Amino acid sequence: MPPQLEQVNLNAAGIDVGSREHWVAVPKGRSREGGDVRCFGAFTADLKELADWLEACGIETVAMESTGVYWIPLYELLVSRGFDVQLVNPRQLKNVPGRKTDVMDCQWLQILHTFGLLRGSFRPREEICVLRGYERQREMLVRSRATPVQHMQKALDQMNVKLHKVVSDITGSTGLGIVRAIVGGERDPKELAKHRDRRCKSSVEEIEKALEGTWREEHLFALRQAVELYDVYTQQLEACDRKIEEQLKKLGKELGDGEGGGSGGGRGGRGMRKGKGGTNRSRPSFDVRGELYRITGVDLTEVGGIAETTALGLVAEIGTDMSAWPTEKHFASWAGLCPGNNVSGGKRLSGKNRRCASRVKQLLLMGAKGVANSDCALGAFYRRMRSRVGATKALRATAHKLARIVYKMLKYRRGYKDMGAEYYEQRYRERVVRQLRRRAKAMGFELKECSERIAAAWV
Repeated sequence: MPPQLEQVNLNAAGIDVGSREHWVAVPKGRSREGGDVRCFGAFTADLKELADWLEACGIETVAMESTGVYWIPLYELLVSRGFDVQLVNPRQLKNVPGRKTDVMDCQWLQILHTFGLLRGSFRPREEICVLRGYERQREMLVRSRATPVQHMQKALDQMNVKLHKVVSDITGSTGLGIVRAIVGGERDPKELAKHRDRRCKSSVEEIEKALEGTWREEHLFALRQAVELYDVYTQQLEACDRKIEEQLKKLGKELGDGEGGGSGGGRGGRGMRKGKGGTNRSRPSFDVRGELYRITGVDLTEVGGIAETTALGLVAEIGTDMSAWPTEKHFASWAGLCPGNNVSGGKRLSGKNRRCASRVKQLLLMGAKGVANSDCALGAFYRRMRSRVGATKALRATAHKLARIVYKMLKYRRGYKDMGAEYYEQRYRERVVRQLRRRAKAMGFELKECSERIAAAWV
C-alpha cells in the first residue's frame, strides 16, 4: 500500500463479482481461518456465508463491481445486513497492476476502497428501484408487442390484403376490428368494411378494395396466432400498469405533501394541462400525469418533447431526490450528454461524447427528437444548432438542455413555461446584435440600426 496516502476506510472489503463465484478480499490479519482472500459460490446459501464471514472480519464497507445483473442479489443481501456497499463502474478498474486474475481484482478493489479512491455509482432508494423495475419490464413488453403487429402485416401481405395501406394503424379501432373479423371467419369485403370507424380517413370503397385477398389457410393461421400474441402482451401490459400505479400511490404516501409538494393532487391540479401523446397505444392505462404531479410537485410534460411515458421513465430512473448531483452540469455529465474532455499538452484532442448506456440519456434523446419540428423554444434551439453543427450534435445539445431543465424542475420544484419559438428567435437576434456592437466598437466603428426602407434599398 502506498504509505503517502491516508487510509480512509479501514474496515473495507473488495468483491469481484461473477456468475458462478465471487472472490472477496479483506484487510490482512482479519480472517480467523487464515487467508485474506476467499472464494464463495453464487447460490443464496453461499451469499449468506459470505456476509457472515465479512461480519466476522469486522468489515463495515464493501466495494464491488456492477457486473451484469449478477451483483444484484449480493448487493441486496449485504445492504439488508447493514453493510455500506459501493457499486463501482468497471471502467475505473482497467489499470490493474500485474496479471489480471479474479484474486488480484478483488485485492485491487479492496486497496482502492481503503484509500477512498473509488466512486460509487448512482442507485436510487429502494422505493424508486421497485418502480424502476416495473417500468423497465413495461418497456420490454411494449417492444415485444410490436413483433406480433409486424407478423400481422406480413400475413396480410402474403394474402394480398392491403389493410395497412388504407389505415394508418393496424392496431387501431378500424384495423383491429377488421383483423379480428378475418380471424373469426369473415371473408366478404363489404362486411369487413363495416368495421370502419367514422374517424378513418379512407372511404368504405377504398377499404373494400384493399380487403380482397387469397385467404390461404397457412397465412390465416399465422395471422390468428399473431393476434393472440398481441392480446397476451396487451394483458401483460395492463397488469404491469396496475403494478406501476400501485407503486406510484405508495411512493406518494411515503413522500407526503412536504417533499412531493403536489398541492394539485390529480389531473385538475394547479399547472396541469391536457396530456400529450394523442392516440398512442403504448400509453399507460391510468392517469400518469396526475400521479407524477402529486409526487414531484411539477408537471414534466410541460416541457416540449417530454410525453407521459418519458416523464414516467425519468422519474423511475432518477427518482425525485436530486441531491446526488450538486448542479445541473453534474447531472448532464452523469447522463452522458456532455462533450468529451480530452486535452493533452494544452491542446484539445477530441470532444467526442463518452459511451454511455444510460436509460436517462436515451429518454432525453427521444424527447429531443420530438421537438425537432415543434413551435417551441427548444425546437427553435434545435433547428439553429442543426444549421451550425449538424443533426446529430444538435440532438445531443437539445437533450443536454432538456437534462438541465428537468434537473431544475425536480430540484427546486418549479414549473416550466415555454416562451415559444418566436420569443427564442428574438432573444437570439438581440444577442447577435450585442455581439456585433461589441466587435464594431473594438475596431473603432459604431453600429447603427437602419430603417426597413433603407435596408431594402441596400439589399
